[in-house]
Amino acid sequence: MVVPLICPYETVILAAGDFPVREESLSLLRKAREIICCDSAAEHLLSAGLEPHHIVGDMDSLAPSVRQRYQSRIRYFPEQETGDLAKALRFCMSLNRNGIHVMGIGGKREDHILANLSVLFAYSQYLELQAITNYGVFHPIRQATIFESAPKQQVSVFSMIPGTLFTYHGLKYPLKDATLAEWWQGALNEACGPLFTIEIHGGGALVFREFMPK
Repeated sequence: MVVPLICPYETVILAAGDFPVREESLSLLRKAREIICCDSAAEHLLSAGLEPHHIVGDMDSLAPSVRQRYQSRIRYFPEQETGDLAKALRFCMSLNRNGIHVMGIGGKREDHILANLSVLFAYSQYLELQAITNYGVFHPIRQATIFESAPKQQVSVFSMIPGTLFTYHGLKYPLKDATLAEWWQGALNEACGPLFTIEIHGGGALVFREFMPK
């Protein structure tokens, strides 16, 4: 199975980072069967003329007017040990949802971006997930995976479990049964054609593909 740049998922989780600006992402939001907002992300969605199906979180940043208007759609998780994205993913699991686009994880605070990527990978053992930013797509993998690509498309591979062995096929800078001891070591690679393969042994990774210029 080849993983397309954007998978045909019908559920979207919208976090409270930068709101999507690319037409690919906006189209997914408009067509989504279900949009789950992380707390104040609901306000960004309403500003775009769309409505949330669920609002998940501890409600520490949601405007009182939105809270009152959508009281029946609020799913309250009071604990502070986890962030709103993890709460939204747990909520999806409780509904037996699978195949989820995650948006709004980038921008604003850099520590939030890193935390959200870590949450994305952690929950990929339970759910099929993609994170779509304004620049490209993150896809978590735990086994050999074939990706759709285009010549000169920028690709980065981030090892999420120490000791993972990687072999690349179809990338400009190949690897053969090698580890990525540091995150930067797998960054800024490049696709050579319409497909590339990442083989992994003993761990997992996040694979980033940039949106190609039209």
